[in-house]
Amino acid sequence: MISIISLQDPDMVEQVWLLQHLAFRLEASAIGLRLIPPLPETFESLSNSAETFYGEVTEDGDLLGAIAVAEKSPGILTITRLMVQPDHLREGIGSRLLQHVLMHHSHIKRFMVNAGIRNTPAVALYQKFGFAPVESYTADLGVELILMQRDG
Repeated sequence: MISIISLQDPDMVEQVWLLQHLAFRLEASAIGLRLIPPLPETFESLSNSAETFYGEVTEDGDLLGAIAVAEKSPGILTITRLMVQPDHLREGIGSRLLQHVLMHHSHIKRFMVNAGIRNTPAVALYQKFGFAPVESYTADLGVELILMQRDG
């Protein structure tokens, strides 16, 4: 079931934090990073995040995947994170999370997301949901990213 994740629940914050680290390692590998930089986020900074998190959680309370969004300017929603437990990849969790955000933010005029150009599964997922490339650029450590958008 997909629902809003409470960042005031210490157990859920820990699960999001752990999931983020697992997903980051997979993404780093997919985009060809040899040296994986540490993620600076702590439990405290995650708990204080201004992002809205949604998660697919089992009946037992286990987090299978999460998506986070932020409305950085009126009418524009940025997908800041989309992550799935490695043992549950290719089960449709990412698609369900993305669909949930698109449906529950129908007032949004434009959705934005950044993805690693070499992370072909992520790029394909966003394209499947109508996201189109806007620009590509090189970020820290020489990582090539693509900015994608979808009009609401």
